[in-house]
Formats: sequence, C-alpha cells, structure tokens
Amino acid sequence: MDRFFRTRDDRERFPDEVDLSPRPASQSHTTISVVMEIEHVNNAGYVHGGTIMRLVDTAAGIAAIKHARRRVVTAAMDDMSFLSPVFIGDLVTVQSMVNEAHRTSMEVGVRVDVETVLTGEHHRVASAHLVFVGLDAEGRAAAVPPVLAESDAERRRQAQARVRREHRLVRKQALDEAARG
Repeated sequence: MDRFFRTRDDRERFPDEVDLSPRPASQSHTTISVVMEIEHVNNAGYVHGGTIMRLVDTAAGIAAIKHARRRVVTAAMDDMSFLSPVFIGDLVTVQSMVNEAHRTSMEVGVRVDVETVLTGEHHRVASAHLVFVGLDAEGRAAAVPPVLAESDAERRRQAQARVRREHRLVRKQALDEAARG
C-alpha cells in the first residue's frame, strides 16, 4: 500500500510513533498576523470571508499539528461567527489553541482580531471551533494525546468543547437516522 505523503521529506517530519502522553493546551498556541491587501478584498472593499476562513483553518491546523505531532486533517468547522468587517490595511491576527482531544480528534478554538494600524484600535472580528483528526502514515485516523488544561480559562474551554462534541455526536446520529428514513 502506498504511504500517505505529499513529499519525501514528510517521512522524517511525521513519525509513525507519536508520544501520546498528555500535553498542555498552551503548547499548541499559535498566532498568525497578516496585513490585508488588495488581493484579499471583494468589489465592495471588504475582506472576503473566505480569506478569513483560510487563515482560521491554517492557524487551527498548525495548533492541531503542534499538539498531535502528526499530520492532521480538518474534519469540521462547527461554527464561525463574523462580528464586523475587515478592510484593506487592517492587521488581522488569528490565535488558535487545542481545547480538547479525544481518541483521534481534537477541537481547536480560534479567535480573529483586527488592528487598525494607523489608529491602534483593536477589535474582535470572528471566532470559530474546528475539529481535526490525526492521521497515520497511510492517511488513516490515528491516536492523539490528551490535553492538559492548566488554567481556569483552559479548563472552561475544555468543558465547553466537551459539550460541543456531545452536540456534534447527537446531531450526527439524528442526521443518520433521518437519512435512513
């Protein structure tokens, strides 16, 4: 069977055996900052929601890889709320961290903030929760380490992630039953 690799170098970067001891949520923290330019906007002058979504997926994916120490794939985006528009020249900062991990999946929380560089004004523009699955060398779901929540905020996010997971599982079951008739 062919191994699931994009490049030859991936063999060294993503080992088959991963240490599955619990890892602090803080170790997965990721920040990406990008100045929005003309290629990021639509005809109305607003940054495309898809541009923000791509940054969210990228930051969340990096956090998931940092936690799992293996290749990951985006399995779901539970929700994404856009709170205000983003314009050319705005500095978009995306922060992500793994909230909770299960056998092969992880929930990553993401926050998107904007700074108007000329005025120094900051505000939140979006938030999201994504689910990633760890993959083995053949591209099959693989175990990921548990998350250690060390602060009150991390414990709160972990508890909320567990509730969202239960909702996802109930929704999936209901949709499967509806599909069967």
